[in-house]
Amino acid sequence: MTEISKLGEFGLIHRLTKDIQTKNASTRYGVGDDCAVLSYPDAEVLVTSDMLMEGIHFDLTYTDMRTLGYKSAMVNISDIFAMNGIPRQLVVSIALGKRFTVEDLDAFYLGMKEACAKWNIDIVGGDTTSSRTGLAISITCLGEAQAEQIVYRNGAKETDLICVTGDLGAAYMGLQILEREKAVYYAQIEDYNKKVRKAQTDKDEAKLNMLREQRPSVEDFQPDFAGKEYLLDRQLKPEARGDIIQKLNEEHIRPTAMIDISDGLSSELMHICKQSHCGCRVYEKEIPIDYQTAVTAEQFNMNLTTCALNGGEDYELLFTVPIGDYEKIKEIEGIRQIGYITKESLGCMLVTRDNNEFELQAQGWNPLRDE
Repeated sequence: MTEISKLGEFGLIHRLTKDIQTKNASTRYGVGDDCAVLSYPDAEVLVTSDMLMEGIHFDLTYTDMRTLGYKSAMVNISDIFAMNGIPRQLVVSIALGKRFTVEDLDAFYLGMKEACAKWNIDIVGGDTTSSRTGLAISITCLGEAQAEQIVYRNGAKETDLICVTGDLGAAYMGLQILEREKAVYYAQIEDYNKKVRKAQTDKDEAKLNMLREQRPSVEDFQPDFAGKEYLLDRQLKPEARGDIIQKLNEEHIRPTAMIDISDGLSSELMHICKQSHCGCRVYEKEIPIDYQTAVTAEQFNMNLTTCALNGGEDYELLFTVPIGDYEKIKEIEGIRQIGYITKESLGCMLVTRDNNEFELQAQGWNPLRDE
């Protein structure tokens, strides 16, 4: 493994970006100077930024650097699609400690490049620096859209249909599986350490020598992931739903409001309702949930609807469309109508399978919530 200090900042930047070729006409000049040069003479510029912190947003116990690079890019790309825009450029900044190697950064950039290649996005710059508190990633994505095509959160109107893409709750259940297996691994480590301490107390050198040869490692640990691959992919490698944006554009459907589901369906829906000054009715039986999600929620003794409403990190699209688009919407694969927009005075309500109504609560991910 190569220490980053051997390359230095500029040597590292050259290594990570030397094979980047620009694809967008709006990218006049990319990596290599004090600033990238971009040109958007006939379109509005969309800008979004996300910061991902080790121990808060990701855990390197079960996330490899290549996968982390892929996810870091995709969660930003998703925000551009959520405005009905086209992502064009990416700027990435990383702060990392001495435990990381050049090869770790190679893997991270490889994952980012894979994500960007899916949507013809140019990586045009960024920054690298040192960190004493773990890995920190800051990514900014730039995109474009015609002014009349941009979709905000504040445009939902009474009688609009509420729609979601894909299925919900899968990423959250994937996280539960990863955290369970992490706990099993650390339990094995603790059991091993207890045996070592006992052997040391007993001054049993033969036992100590045997234990040294049996020391458990992450590489040797065999987690129980059988049959859960879909859920793990939804957590570790989310996909921005640009495919749905393309389908909506092909059918000449412009949502009245839209947001991507990063913090949970309930939280995102309440953002739309608050900013649009409206209420909503969402039907529990219409919320799309994958079979693996349902089975795993039962295994963890969790309420399935709660997981789908509040889990977060699905990065599906939540949007509203005029009721007149119903016939078009129902023909598009991957979209499900889950409710409709109401007057603000009627509140935000969940209609259960037995037709009871409960007020929606924003219980999704909140990074600033007190523990």
